Amino acid sequence: MNNLRSISTLNQSYPLSIAPMMDRTDRHYRYFMRQITRRTLLYTEMVTTAAILHGDHEKLLSFSPEEKPLVLQLGGDHPHHLATCAKIAEDWGYDQVNLNVGCPSDRVQNGNFGACLMAQPELVAQAIKAMQKVVQIPVTVKHRIGIDDRDRYEDMADFVRIVSEAGCQHFTVHARKAWLQGLSPKENRTIPPLRYQEVHQLKQEFPHLLIEINGGFKTLTEVKEQLQFVDAVMIGRAAYDHPYLFAIADQEIYGEKTPPLTRREVIEAMYPYLEYWLQKGVKLNSITRHLLELFAGQPGTKAWKRYISENAHLPGAGVEVLQQALEKVLG
Repeated sequence: MNNLRSISTLNQSYPLSIAPMMDRTDRHYRYFMRQITRRTLLYTEMVTTAAILHGDHEKLLSFSPEEKPLVLQLGGDHPHHLATCAKIAEDWGYDQVNLNVGCPSDRVQNGNFGACLMAQPELVAQAIKAMQKVVQIPVTVKHRIGIDDRDRYEDMADFVRIVSEAGCQHFTVHARKAWLQGLSPKENRTIPPLRYQEVHQLKQEFPHLLIEINGGFKTLTEVKEQLQFVDAVMIGRAAYDHPYLFAIADQEIYGEKTPPLTRREVIEAMYPYLEYWLQKGVKLNSITRHLLELFAGQPGTKAWKRYISENAHLPGAGVEVLQQALEKVLG
């Protein structure tokens, strides 16, 4: 019952999220995005249960308080291991745990998790039940609309029914099927056609569940259109390629009154954070790589990206690189 209440609150609070993306949504990107949107729900990159069980928790799980609300996405298929990691996530302070049932990469398939788990809904249900048994935070699932030839609407609805009966109340649906063989992960994000109507149908058939849609969205106008049919919308690549599109998200999606920071103010707000990590030995370009598209679509964006790319990797590079890059784009 506690999870149901938490899910209800989550639904009311986070109709917009940024997708978990490997090599993209690390802690530095998330902190940067928090200067643009305070309310949008953020996700980590996928972290495998093996990494958490045998790795460095500080390196894998740490985040800045400013990044919250924040979801840890887990990759794995062993219910007990997933439960252990969900408990670690809760103790670490995450607001939610998400199970990856959508990634089609060979590496993920070899570990028997990601999209291939759509063919094993009973195993996913066992995992959800095991995780919910040990945590109070919401446990959610992100999955595809289908895999290979198991891609009828009825197949997806059967998956959702079985997993929801185990207690999952929040399903994020990437509205493209995945081919487990023959397409790369990148191709699986673009080649299979988007089938939004089937996600809308899922919400109609399961009105008591929180249904979130993902796949191909690039504007807040599209988000608002989708919110007529589903509970929430997740944006993926566009959030990385055009991060400033979220500048008005808090106002348009969440009803906030505070005006957004300008692009210059976003960068200036990053200076103390950059100084902190530079003092800890982090290379400037490991953070600034996430900032390159801040001026996407704006005059001067090429000069911005070129100056940072040519200078952020140099020995001793500091915040002056961004200060000088700002002058090139804004004058």
